[in-house]
Amino acid sequence: MNMDSEALETFVTIHHANGFSRAAEILGRSQPAISRRIALLEGELGVPVFERAAGGVVLSEAGGVLLPHAERVLAALRDAQSAIAAMRTGAAGRVALVTVGTLAGSNLTAVLKRFTADHPGIDLSISTATSAEVSELVRRGEAMIGLRYLLDIAPDLVCEHIASEAMAVACAPEHPFAGKGLTSMSALRDERWFAFRNAYDLRESFADNIFAQFQARGIGEIRWTPVDSLNAMKRLVEAGLGLALLPESAIEEELRAGSLATIAIADLKVANPVYAVIRRGGYLSPATLNLLSLLKTETGLVNRSTVRDAYRPPQAARLPT
Repeated sequence: MNMDSEALETFVTIHHANGFSRAAEILGRSQPAISRRIALLEGELGVPVFERAAGGVVLSEAGGVLLPHAERVLAALRDAQSAIAAMRTGAAGRVALVTVGTLAGSNLTAVLKRFTADHPGIDLSISTATSAEVSELVRRGEAMIGLRYLLDIAPDLVCEHIASEAMAVACAPEHPFAGKGLTSMSALRDERWFAFRNAYDLRESFADNIFAQFQARGIGEIRWTPVDSLNAMKRLVEAGLGLALLPESAIEEELRAGSLATIAIADLKVANPVYAVIRRGGYLSPATLNLLSLLKTETGLVNRSTVRDAYRPPQAARLPT
């Protein structure tokens, strides 16, 4: 069997692009060319790797078995290319960072600004994704470092807790409790709440944080609406349609502009743990290692002093929607 990297790259690209046409655009090749490449691969394997479906193509049973191995091979090849490039060019090269969108605020920007000043020849690539997607992009070697919420226990990844991001109850400036203090979260039990959809594999834990706070106070049900977009959630809160428990860094601009306010609650102490993710055994260039060190030690992701005593892991709870 003579399975080459081009065949594996074509196979993986078709899968992630959900079709041959889009994959051809990404790879800069004609659709007949990549169709022939997959036909040759399937001929070598003796089984089909794709099956036709209404929305495009899906992996066959054999394709599902091949995928993780193909991704590991391609990631290893990228490691090799990065290692050689680092040896040849010294400070030049590419560093790819993927982060949860709510962490990509002004504090992270300050860390990245320092990094690029120290490494002017580095091509720094930054993208945003959900926590689950962050892990997947690092696993595939498309990003060297990931920043996500909550621990990923997958054995092929290394997750290190680097910070905890404080959360705050956001409300409209006209809300009766805006800018005021409450003794207990229980006082907000009758409010409408907005939160990310309570899906285990995609969650950023915000919905669970809210549920846990009320359940710990003996309140089993609240009124809440799932919202998939952080911006949409903030706009709904600004309109006075409900409240949301959000990372403080995600509402900095709105607080400065006066379009959002917060409610201080004496018995609410909760924060989201932030993890740096790398691929176990993967190659990290000197520049990538430097960025990882900055994220760990110079972190402007959160103000550690404000949440060190406040952080306690949220107790997961599920309420009917």
